[in-house]
Amino acid sequence: MTDETASDDTGPEDDTPADIGATSAAPQGDQPTRAGFVALIGEPNAGKSTLLNQMVGAKVSIVTHKVQTTRARIRGIAMHGPAQIVFVDTPGIFRPRRRLDRSMVAAAWGGASDADIVLVLIEAHRGLTDGTQAILDQLVQLGRGTPVALIINKIDRVKAEELLALSQKLNEAYPFAETFMISAMKGHGCQQLRGWLAKTLPESPWLYPEDQIADLPMRMIAAEITREKLTLRLHEEIPYQLTVETEGWEEKTDGSARIEQVVYVARQGHKGIVLGKGGETIKAVGQASRVELEEFMGRRVHLFLQVRVRENWENEAERYDEIGLNFRDGDEGRS
Repeated sequence: MTDETASDDTGPEDDTPADIGATSAAPQGDQPTRAGFVALIGEPNAGKSTLLNQMVGAKVSIVTHKVQTTRARIRGIAMHGPAQIVFVDTPGIFRPRRRLDRSMVAAAWGGASDADIVLVLIEAHRGLTDGTQAILDQLVQLGRGTPVALIINKIDRVKAEELLALSQKLNEAYPFAETFMISAMKGHGCQQLRGWLAKTLPESPWLYPEDQIADLPMRMIAAEITREKLTLRLHEEIPYQLTVETEGWEEKTDGSARIEQVVYVARQGHKGIVLGKGGETIKAVGQASRVELEEFMGRRVHLFLQVRVRENWENEAERYDEIGLNFRDGDEGRS
């Protein structure tokens, strides 16, 4: 194992969920409170993370143009009147080949099976693909009576008549409770979707404080932000053969935070690509990550990155714990 350190720096580790001074509060009026979990499932790059961020009103999930970037089941929390909607952004469902793939797909189906409502996202311009059909077939097998809504995303890419034909075709393939046509990126149709979810969730006390926006430790959010910057900066297969962990978190007396992260890569050759000539790539990644972390946390951040080679990290249970996946879900025959 080798490592190299880079910093972007112009106590105890913080392992609490992301919130903004969250405190419990009851809704006003006589309406009963509602709360529950809404799972977002679909093929890779269908727009699940973009929709989650749009619904929550803040960036809580990694968004890139590359597929399979969401790995864990990430929860974002949105309020709508007396309803608290807890979104579960799952990894894209695809044909798994490696242990990591199998764990990601298992996480996606686990999120669907545990949810109060399931939203199936499909890309309008791709239509009913073999991958989407496989998802619908699996939903039939789940058969739990959970409301399942169809979300046709990226509607700005096709004509209105094509959307209507696609909606009819998809509703013939599966008995969806509702159909929504949206642009997660632009927010079109999202308010109607939010309203339907709010009235469809079961009556329940709120599950989280009113102001909390994500059910993730800050250390994991920080790692995801850095991984996103790496994914955007790098190309080909390298982003899927690396992971980021937050190893240290120190609260400074001036109110800032010192964060130490490790980028694990599977091959020595990948390390050089991540570092870049003269360390320029990792420095740019660190700077971009620090800026976003400071915006998210509302305070100064001192970020230090190391790059380490661990050729077998995808088969280490500890790495899966850090990114929120179940290592055993990756066993052959479990997906």
